[in-house]
Amino acid sequence: MSGVEILVLYYSRSGATAELARQVCRGVESAGAASARLRTVPPVTAESEAPAKPVPASGAPYATLEDLRETHGLVLGSPTRFGNMAAPLKYFLDSTASLWLSGELAGKPAGVFTSTQTMHGGQETTLLSMMLPLMHHGMVLVGLPYTERALNETRSGGTPYGASHLSAPGSVPVLTDAEKALAQALGRRVAALAVQLARR
Repeated sequence: MSGVEILVLYYSRSGATAELARQVCRGVESAGAASARLRTVPPVTAESEAPAKPVPASGAPYATLEDLRETHGLVLGSPTRFGNMAAPLKYFLDSTASLWLSGELAGKPAGVFTSTQTMHGGQETTLLSMMLPLMHHGMVLVGLPYTERALNETRSGGTPYGASHLSAPGSVPVLTDAEKALAQALGRRVAALAVQLARR
């Protein structure tokens, strides 16, 4: 099946979530019949809702609703913010009401990933917080089963709810081999399901 594309959409401040996103893209591409579309969201401020510059200074382009419409699956990533997704990602998701009304995301597979600087920084609750709007859209959630070997071997990030990374405060984000393997596995699993659904 050709033409299957997975949107890998993330927000990152320190670079850890962005690195996870790149590993997810590798997993998508390793599925053999799908490609990844990497996108980010602009930061938001409390002072203003002024539109962001149309193109970021560096990194992935900003996501649009068309990215969600055009792709066959979604993998969503955010750093933890008090056990929840970061405000810029929530702000973008809050703008998807038209897609909810039309049901355009219903039935598409989706997965989630996160990063945090502390062991008990709310990785699993952040992953669950990102799942909630996806469930409202009718998306099919994809996790990481314990048949993924790295899930049993990791001593840092990685959960059955989605891929994750644990880094020390102020450190340069370096993913462990297990964290890389699980991020790739998540991308591969979402892509494989999207390919199967597209063949129906």
